[in-house]
Amino acid sequence: MPADPSSPIPPALAQLSHADPLQDGAPPRHLLAYLAAVPDPRAARGRRHSLIAILAIAAAAVLAGARSVTAIAEWAADAPQPVRAALGARHHAPGHLAVPAEATIRRTLARLDPEALAGAIGAWLTDRNRNRAAQPPRRPRAVAVDGKTLRGARHDGHQVHLLACMDHASRAVLAQRQVDGAPGEVPGLQPLLADLDLADVVVTADALQTHPQTAEFLVTDKQAHYLLVVKANQPTLLDRCQRLPWRRVPVLDRTRDRGHGRIELRTLKAVSVNHFGFPHTAQVIQVTRKTRELHTRRLRTVNVYAVTSLPHARASPARLADLIRGHWGIEALHHLRDVTFAEDASQVRTGAGPHVMATLRNLIIGVLCQAGPVNLAAALRRHARDPHRPLATLGIRSG
Repeated sequence: MPADPSSPIPPALAQLSHADPLQDGAPPRHLLAYLAAVPDPRAARGRRHSLIAILAIAAAAVLAGARSVTAIAEWAADAPQPVRAALGARHHAPGHLAVPAEATIRRTLARLDPEALAGAIGAWLTDRNRNRAAQPPRRPRAVAVDGKTLRGARHDGHQVHLLACMDHASRAVLAQRQVDGAPGEVPGLQPLLADLDLADVVVTADALQTHPQTAEFLVTDKQAHYLLVVKANQPTLLDRCQRLPWRRVPVLDRTRDRGHGRIELRTLKAVSVNHFGFPHTAQVIQVTRKTRELHTRRLRTVNVYAVTSLPHARASPARLADLIRGHWGIEALHHLRDVTFAEDASQVRTGAGPHVMATLRNLIIGVLCQAGPVNLAAALRRHARDPHRPLATLGIRSG
């Protein structure tokens, strides 16, 4: 993704990103304070509505189920005066606050710096989650990196492809960046993670990111650890993984899941290695997945290999299995955006609009999932029934 930011991140947002949202610290600030750090792309002359109000209205409307800019504007037009006041709407006449029209919202979102918005929202989500559940001692946190194409959106004639970094535990998207399709994910990793403090954090990624440069960047430059899947795009490394004496290695972890009309059995083996031919590799992992559809007896077996810089003393087999399963969370996030928000069918196509809408959906999924598993569709319907509910969920006080 050799895509440069659309505008430099201002000092206020830079302080947020370097404040290490993955570590414990000061209590979280208000969401609107984070939104205030996003640069306003509009000329100062002629502004009738503040950027904070536009972004807060958009976030609340998406939480109420809005899937388009038109739906955001309709929700804002129906919002009662106390809700408008809490969201920072402009005073138009005594006792009346005006909300931005659809054209204003559309133009503003299309010109916004989406990476700055994603960084601000990611920092706020993680700060909210920081004190809710303490992590076990000496257990490194983990973030997942993966990309997604917005199939219905176009930018300069091409489909919009976003690379995101998501915290395993909180499901908060810490950073998101537009890249040049799937091949752009590899050069886009370093700019995506550049402003995050990842010291002692485990970064998980699929086989597309399994390159020596990625491993060196994470371990040497970011003082992080990695867990990377190995597939045929790295044939020499895959061959080394497959040639290890796996038949003599005992199974170290077993899991069994039943759902979606099938049963899946997973076993994990791990081997400690030195000088394996891939930078900083400390363990090689083999995961065997055996899947059976409930209406058949036939098993489908797949072996998946991965390398990690985590030594055995830092990552037990159960922890390795947890990291691998945790990485699937970012794929689940992308699935939720498609199924619940119909993202692939979205017709938002102007400028940064598709990226910004995806970031707002990340915000809503993150804030709803922080308390645990939730039926997102039902949660959106519930928030749609009362315009005050989105404010309470987003931590915005209404008078």
